[in-house]
Amino acid sequence: MHIENFLNYCLSLPHTQEDFPFGPDNLVLKVGGKIFAITDLALEDFKVNLKCDPEWAIELREKYHEIKPGYHMNKKHWNTVSFQGSLSDEFLKELIDHSYERVYNGLTKKVKMELENLDLD
Repeated sequence: MHIENFLNYCLSLPHTQEDFPFGPDNLVLKVGGKIFAITDLALEDFKVNLKCDPEWAIELREKYHEIKPGYHMNKKHWNTVSFQGSLSDEFLKELIDHSYERVYNGLTKKVKMELENLDLD
């Protein structure tokens, strides 16, 4: 998956915002103010840190060489995924969705209600 496709897919998810809080090379995607994906735009090898269920994270790392413990992240909850390997776009979207859902489901009721109210406007 190319970075443009990655970004377009992430931005198609409800209430996703892009940000650069760690400098111009570090693209961060958030929902409800919380990060669900981060990538370094300066790297030649396109990799993305995605949040993951801890047990599934271990399984994924054992099964796919493109998936490693999260670089500069909590390795229990984050994976670094190479988007230039042999993983299919559909599987990469599944990993993005999983990360998004873990973050969204962890938001407070107040934040979720604020996001839902944006839909009503």
